[in-house]
Amino acid sequence: MNTEKQLPDETNEEHRKRMVRLNEIKDRQLAEATQEKGLIIVHTGAGKGKSTAAFGMAIRSLGQGMRVAIVQFIKGAIPTGEAAFVEKIAAAGMPIEMHTMGEGFTWKTQDRERDIATAMTGWAKAVELMRNPAIDMVILDELNIATKYDYISPSIVVQELLAKRPMLHVVLTGRNASDEVIEIADLVSEMKVIKHPYGHGIQPQRGVEF
Repeated sequence: MNTEKQLPDETNEEHRKRMVRLNEIKDRQLAEATQEKGLIIVHTGAGKGKSTAAFGMAIRSLGQGMRVAIVQFIKGAIPTGEAAFVEKIAAAGMPIEMHTMGEGFTWKTQDRERDIATAMTGWAKAVELMRNPAIDMVILDELNIATKYDYISPSIVVQELLAKRPMLHVVLTGRNASDEVIEIADLVSEMKVIKHPYGHGIQPQRGVEF
């Protein structure tokens, strides 16, 4: 990302000098980044794209020969394109597994005790996968929603994340990420709503919403 102000009327030589300065800054930042570790990554916010970003990381990891595991909380009431895709590539031998442990939106189930039990079942699977030394990245899709409603205590999530293997990457998605998780995360991105098709009466679209 260019951190300097763009000058639309700059000459080619001025542009070249500015890019030289920027390149020096980037090279210095890269040289100073000497630590290597597994990251705790959070995608949150009211905007669309949190799970999509996480699945993009899964694809990138697979391309690097890493093994990926996904646990989906909340979701599960309808078949999705991502679940179908993961099933196909896993059957083809790609090192990825996906566990859809939810039952759908909480306003559909309307049963708090059932939602808590379902979420805790998903969390048990998540812990199992995070503790598996053969897995390089674990994606906990919509876990933030489960902690927001206190189906799963943020404190037990933080405890497990702090105890994870040094090189394990863990990605948490969902709006309303807890302050406790944000505090220990290495990377936090917030998706912001600018415009959404629901606001124009457009139905969920196959390949975009599911």
